[in-house]
Amino acid sequence: MRYGPEHKAEIHQKIVKDASRRIRAEGMTGAAVSAVMRDAGLTHGGFYKHFGSKDELLMESLGEAFQQIADRLAHDAEQAHPEMAWKAIVKTYLSLEYCEHVESGCPLTALAPELARADPAMKPWIFEELKQYRSRMLPFMPGQRTADKERAFFSIFSTMVGAVEMARMLPEPAMRERVLASARDLLLRSF
Repeated sequence: MRYGPEHKAEIHQKIVKDASRRIRAEGMTGAAVSAVMRDAGLTHGGFYKHFGSKDELLMESLGEAFQQIADRLAHDAEQAHPEMAWKAIVKTYLSLEYCEHVESGCPLTALAPELARADPAMKPWIFEELKQYRSRMLPFMPGQRTADKERAFFSIFSTMVGAVEMARMLPEPAMRERVLASARDLLLRSF
C-alpha cells in the first residue's frame, strides 16, 4: 500500500515528538534509534527514510523540546496582564507539577550538562536554538529597553533552571517544593 507525502510527514513528526520526550526523560542517549522507531511502530531500517543520522534526529528533537516549552510559557504569559507576564512564566516554570514532569519540560533543566559537552559540530545549532528561545521569551521579560529585558531573561532563566535541577535531585515532593518556592519568591520580589 502506498502512502501520500503527508503520511511520511506525520510519521516524521511522531518520531521527533517521541524522541523529544525521550531525550528529556532519559538524556541524549535516551533517544536510541531502535527505541524511537519501535515506539513509532517502525523498523530500525526505516529510520534513514526520515533522517540522515542520529545527530539530525537529536537536533530536530531538541528543537521540538524548545518549541514545546516556549509555546507553554508564552501561552501562560499571554493569559496574564502584560506587566505580570514574566511572573506567570516564573510561576509555571517553578511549579511542582512542571518539576515532576521532566519529559515535557525545558530541555535546559533536563540536558544542560549534556548540551555543554555536546559534539562541537552541534554547538552552533544548540546556540541557534537558545537564541530562538530567548527571542520568544524576551517580549515577556521585565524592563523597558531590550538590554534590560535580556539581562532579566538571563537572570530569571538561570535561576529557574538551577532551581529545577536542584529540586529534581531531592527525594520528596515537599523538599522539592521548598526549593522551588524559595527561587520563585526571590525572583518575584527581585524585578
